[in-house]
Amino acid sequence: MKRRLVDEALEEAKIMGIRNILALRGDPPRADEYRLDTEDGREEEEVEENENEFVWAIDLVRYIRRKYGDFFCIGVATYPEGHADESHPAEQGYELDLPYLIQKVEAGADFLVTQFFFKVHLYTRFEKILREHPSGVFQKIPILPGLLPIQNYHILKRTTKLAHCRIPPSLLETLEPIKADDEHVKRKGIDALCNIIQEIRAVKSDQPRGFHFYTMNLEKVVGSILENCNLIPRPRETATTHDSVSSEQPAISDGINGINGTCDHISNGAIKHPKVADLLSNRRPSVSSNHLTTSNQQFSPSHGTQVPNNQPISTASREATWDDYPNGRFGDARSPAFGTPTSYSPSSLPCTPAQARALWGEPSSPTAITDLFASHLSGKAPSRLPWSDDSSPTLSPETALIREKLLALTTSCNWWTIASQPAVDGLPSTDPIHGWGPAKGFVFQKPFVEFFCPISDWNQLLRPYLESSAIAPEISYYAGHPTGGFDSSEDSESVHAVTWGSFLGKEIATATMVEEVSFRAWCEDAFGRWEEWAKWNRSGEARAYLRKCRWEVVLVNVIGHGYRQGEGGRLWEILRHVAENSQGKLDATSEQ
Repeated sequence: MKRRLVDEALEEAKIMGIRNILALRGDPPRADEYRLDTEDGREEEEVEENENEFVWAIDLVRYIRRKYGDFFCIGVATYPEGHADESHPAEQGYELDLPYLIQKVEAGADFLVTQFFFKVHLYTRFEKILREHPSGVFQKIPILPGLLPIQNYHILKRTTKLAHCRIPPSLLETLEPIKADDEHVKRKGIDALCNIIQEIRAVKSDQPRGFHFYTMNLEKVVGSILENCNLIPRPRETATTHDSVSSEQPAISDGINGINGTCDHISNGAIKHPKVADLLSNRRPSVSSNHLTTSNQQFSPSHGTQVPNNQPISTASREATWDDYPNGRFGDARSPAFGTPTSYSPSSLPCTPAQARALWGEPSSPTAITDLFASHLSGKAPSRLPWSDDSSPTLSPETALIREKLLALTTSCNWWTIASQPAVDGLPSTDPIHGWGPAKGFVFQKPFVEFFCPISDWNQLLRPYLESSAIAPEISYYAGHPTGGFDSSEDSESVHAVTWGSFLGKEIATATMVEEVSFRAWCEDAFGRWEEWAKWNRSGEARAYLRKCRWEVVLVNVIGHGYRQGEGGRLWEILRHVAENSQGKLDATSEQ
């Protein structure tokens, strides 16, 4: 990262009065992500600034301390189970990280925040090792154990896998039978986190003990945990307890002293919960509070939006309000959780480079790509694709119901499907395939399909047919290209609910929605995976072809509005018509 970006961020923090800084290396940026341009529009030539000045967290710690002295209270990350970056779980361990952690503290770090964990004995062992380390640098430094509130079963599995964090079998056994009921999962998750906190508090410590919550911009579960664990001071109660709370959301901090473990206060995050109001009474209001959705905008993203083999990597949950769960790729950009990171890995792909080559080979033609998608849809290898989540190793039961329709698009048109769902008209919420949410409810779905198709197909065949007067009232579409090009049948404010449910004692819950801002965000990620895939190929021919693919296809999402009995198949009839006529039209075009 270039120094100018670091300086701008630190100066802005200083102006705003933010004094607690968590210094992380972060994921390596993709090419051009942090490119700076001069005033005349030319790319800046790095003469005085070294592009590689900030490679590791210690570089940032040293720089902040050298330039700002004691103004900032600097935190750094540490890993009770070992750092998971590009390593195999069998090879990671805190022993490998300790020399680097010592260097970060000696460079000026004031407090430590751990990676999240669920096995308390691993944390307490790690804390004991730090406190008793011969270097003596950890004796008095505040250590904040990192806690991940459980918002959703699939997010839990995905995130812990990426972080190589081990989940106790007993917790998985508790959550597995209720994984489709997000409210129940949340309740059990709150109990689990409260137990973890109580176990940690029971361990004697001579130093103040804090807790860092990875809230992902979602505060309700955290508020319940704070209340249940009595971590919220009562009004006018003097702060004599050794327990404190932090969140990854920066807040205005007061009462920070110096360095090397002398921070008097680790700032509380902006937690909007009735019992937390007193904590924030003298603080600037959270920015996100100004645009929270109202009751008639209570949507949540879906874990059931199906990729051919399981789920899109960036989907989230099936049932709740926007405040309860992170947005998935189909979500409302007005949500304070929009843009929540879903990966702790430098790559967006759901596997390592070696696994990618073993799964997908080194394709260098449209036929090779089509064969991969068709084999996957048929339930054969590969078990997942670059746009798949790796939390489920098999084709989802819901996708299997429309397998033949997806195969027809893939094999006849070379349209590579990455997400889809069939129509559902009022099935019980306990249905083993389509069900979600609490029992005694009913669920509904509009059919949709998302796929990559050649630009020529989109411009010459598909878009003209979808926009024809006979078809346009029955569908909606979104289409994007990596250049930023975008087409849609809808205006920019339109929001399409494609999965919703009716439950006892609740308002209608909309679980999956499609709208422009989130689709554009997903386009950036989806097209980025072409580049990631290309980069991991050893064959120059395959790399060149995959990079070419990225620029020669369009990502299209088509929604069918008919979902009632007898209407649900209409979307597939429309697409089949285009598919049956595509080859002849393309041949005619090529002859002209």
